[in-house]
Amino acid sequence: QVQLVESGGGLVQAGGSLRLSCAASGRTFSSYAMDWFRQAPGNKREFVAAISKIGGRTRYAGSVKGRFTISRDNAKNMVYLQMNSLKPEDTAVYYCAALTTSFADEVDYWGQGTQVTVSS
Repeated sequence: QVQLVESGGGLVQAGGSLRLSCAASGRTFSSYAMDWFRQAPGNKREFVAAISKIGGRTRYAGSVKGRFTISRDNAKNMVYLQMNSLKPEDTAVYYCAALTTSFADEVDYWGQGTQVTVSS
């Protein structure tokens, strides 16, 4: 069982930056690949970024590539999403997710989400 708690969301102006954090419980954090997803009002939840279990590989949605960076610290059971050059269309609830298989479609655990609002 893994519990995920996101933090770091908030209100920021377009062009600004935010760093999201996701704290994971349990002693098997390094057994899970970690993803970030987001869901804007009226939209389906969409993939944002992924990182492999040890952190050697990452993957990004085209809409955020070059602006967002995913990272993890297995010693601290943390995963991060550094978001730069934010745009109003990045406004959404952001969720971290734990996956047994790196870069797979099936998510094993979800966090509760943190709101990110980007004003124009």
